Amino acid sequence: MHVFYAPDIKTNPCLDEEESRHAVKVLRLTEGSDVVVFDGKGGIFEATIAQANPKHCLLNSIVERQEEPIRDYTLHIAVAPTKNIDRYEWFVEKAAEIGVDRITPLICDFSERKVIKTERLRKILVSAMKQSLQPQLVRIDEATGFKDFIKECACSKATKLMAHCHEGEKAHIGKAMSGSKNFIVMIGPEGDFSEEEVTLACQNGFMPVTLGQARLRVETAALYCCFAASFSD
Repeated sequence: MHVFYAPDIKTNPCLDEEESRHAVKVLRLTEGSDVVVFDGKGGIFEATIAQANPKHCLLNSIVERQEEPIRDYTLHIAVAPTKNIDRYEWFVEKAAEIGVDRITPLICDFSERKVIKTERLRKILVSAMKQSLQPQLVRIDEATGFKDFIKECACSKATKLMAHCHEGEKAHIGKAMSGSKNFIVMIGPEGDFSEEEVTLACQNGFMPVTLGQARLRVETAALYCCFAASFSD
């Protein structure tokens, strides 16, 4: 069955113009077609198209499904934007499909890209939500400075991890995630975190971790963390 996104379906039972156009012009759905709608907050609804208007698709016979959450953990990952934005967009899409709750574009000392279009990333996340059949829309933050992010995480009870390539004692991320169900993970830019950033993070409760011996690209490292969280126990 075709899946659509309508964040206000409980109070406004219709699809927005973009979703309506896709339903009517691309998928050729008509009055009486059954659809599934996600509200992005975890709600799953079965509905029927009452009016197949390409600008304003009206729904009726709306019934909310009661289903158990797909994941039993939460993951907030802060990742420095890559110089090539296509690689960052690829990460955002795949992370949403695997399982992540929140993504923060992290601006660091060695970041080459400091501006990012979150609205475009939001559209990618909506598409990934529907593709992966996960009804919770991933939250995407505006680009955030490293120090501001550290302050924001100060009171969090989540397991806080920082992957970097500097020398020093580090646990493997799989071991560091064992026994926890709530994670905040930081991945730095192509030039890695600065020594000052590593020191500040460790002073504020972040545990340094390694992802293994291979040298990974930013987006690969971030995706590795998504997989590690999904296998944590």
